[in-house]
Amino acid sequence: MTHCSSSGDRGTDDTGQTPDGNPPGNNPPATISDVEAWLTLSNQTVLLKKQDNVLSFGTTSNTFPTITVDESLTYQTIDGFGFTLTGGSAAVINQLDTNKKDALLQELFGTSEGDIGISYLRISIGASDLNEAPFTYNDMPEGETDEALTHFSLEPDMDGVVAVLKEILEINPNIKIMGSPWSAPVWMKDNGSFVGGSLQSQYYSVYAQYFVKYLEAMEAEGIVLDAITIQNEPMHDGNNPSMFMTAEEQSDFIKNHLGPAFSSAGITTKIIVWDHNCDNPQYPITILSDPDTNPYVDGSAFHLYNGDISALSTVHNAFPEKNLYFTEQYTSSSGSFEGDLKWHLKNVIIGSMRNWSKNALEWNLANNENFGPHTDGGCTVCKGGLTISSSGNITRNVGYYIVAHASKFVPSGSVRVGSNIQGDLQNVAFRTPDGQMVLIVENDGGAITSFNIKYKNQWVTATLDSGAVATYIWEQ
Repeated sequence: MTHCSSSGDRGTDDTGQTPDGNPPGNNPPATISDVEAWLTLSNQTVLLKKQDNVLSFGTTSNTFPTITVDESLTYQTIDGFGFTLTGGSAAVINQLDTNKKDALLQELFGTSEGDIGISYLRISIGASDLNEAPFTYNDMPEGETDEALTHFSLEPDMDGVVAVLKEILEINPNIKIMGSPWSAPVWMKDNGSFVGGSLQSQYYSVYAQYFVKYLEAMEAEGIVLDAITIQNEPMHDGNNPSMFMTAEEQSDFIKNHLGPAFSSAGITTKIIVWDHNCDNPQYPITILSDPDTNPYVDGSAFHLYNGDISALSTVHNAFPEKNLYFTEQYTSSSGSFEGDLKWHLKNVIIGSMRNWSKNALEWNLANNENFGPHTDGGCTVCKGGLTISSSGNITRNVGYYIVAHASKFVPSGSVRVGSNIQGDLQNVAFRTPDGQMVLIVENDGGAITSFNIKYKNQWVTATLDSGAVATYIWEQ
């Protein structure tokens, strides 16, 4: 568990001085805590629990490793933390009785003491593989087309994702929403199937208008999207639904069709490219290197099923003026709480933030006890942040705690600030809009570790179990 040795109870260095050069004091043990700590242990005996031990800043020397939080070093502004609200997530949330549903949405998206403050959601444009069945908003009978998009309709999502989003927006009107398509309407594709295939170039302009219609229809429902990606996982064409799209095709689509269509319609929703794994930073770099495409593109999005999270910095270093996003990572039905807590905190939350991402999103928010609903061929092992059983029982899974350790304490508009990695103590620090400092630490090592958190030449000493994560909060 995390705890602190009080100020004045440790020795000085060989010179009799404290690390800042002041003579040692003989202060009595502190009784008022300067730092709030929220802890999750890998054995699940403590789950996002506020600690009651005293953490007070002082200047008494010790030999522990020190994480120095330096707010003079500033990096990216944070858009938020959250999940994808899949069609399946909406379906299982909607099965709850009204009181239980209202309480759950408040807990997830509210900012009171018992809430976790999710501030960013990704949704699918049309179905994802975590819908019961694939669809788009402009499906036509086989052999028919609709280039005027006269049959476009949000109807397949109205009772699900759209309805739930409206309730969420009542709780948090400022939540940021990103839309990602898994497939274009199949009549636009070269294989006439929801699975795989490519968008035919003759339909590029039509598909651009499909995006415009979607964003305008959502806005008419009171839902404004902050961003869209062009295609979920464009190099993975075996999912249901899915669509293959090369970097050159994505660049052509943006510069000659989608970008101009957004400009003509007065749409300011951000256009984000790639939305796939960290093993291929060359894909977004190729798009951003096109001088005609580049001005339309806000940035690039990544998943981490392959590659290394440092790929985000590779793209940042090539195009430092463009933004980066981390948009998907699932926890598996076969994974352990301990293993997933460590890996996802280190890579998805801390890793993405230390590599310039503006957000960090886990995959599906909720599913049922059978890891459904999903399409035929969709993910059968994706475990939601919540499991909502057919009887209405809610289980908070590891994904919930992975996200909550950031979302509850680091609101939209926070800025990442400097902090150093010390050994196995993976960490990232922020300054929030209301002037709090937040430090998230994950002990990735095999042993309990004591360490200092140093800020403005004073420090507190905390101790963290192997595999544990803690979020520390204090006033500037």
